[in-house]
Amino acid sequence: MTSQILDSLEENPTVFPQMQALMGLDLGTKTIGVAVSDGFQSVATPLETVKRKKFGLDAARLIELIQARNIAGIVLGLPLNMDGSEGPRVQSTRAFARNFAKLSPLPILFWDERLSTVAAERALLEADASRKRRSEVIDHVAAAYILQGALDRLGHLRRNA
Repeated sequence: MTSQILDSLEENPTVFPQMQALMGLDLGTKTIGVAVSDGFQSVATPLETVKRKKFGLDAARLIELIQARNIAGIVLGLPLNMDGSEGPRVQSTRAFARNFAKLSPLPILFWDERLSTVAAERALLEADASRKRRSEVIDHVAAAYILQGALDRLGHLRRNA
């Protein structure tokens, strides 16, 4: 049941079926930020933050969300270093994707997440969110930034196909 894992949309711009929602994930060491798109794959919305326990439990929660929302694919934030190199966090993210791909047939796209948390933090500060509120929502807001970046690129590729 292993799903397709892509490093870029350019590899296969048709990997995600149209008219179905996608899920964005911001994988942290303690939490997983989750965002979803609308069915038109144009707007990303923060959904929830999953507190990480063990891979099996984390994956089970994500699969519940996937089934409940009829998700067609996953955009997984790839935490590259600022110079574009890959460090230990990238290795653990790739391992998560490989393991999750064994449990779900959905395609998984890695998306460069550099500065997504910074952008999410800035948006929350502009919205005058309290420090406590920011810490509660930062991960799934960052997931929405990751997903929105991929949605924008996907839309661009489809319009120019």
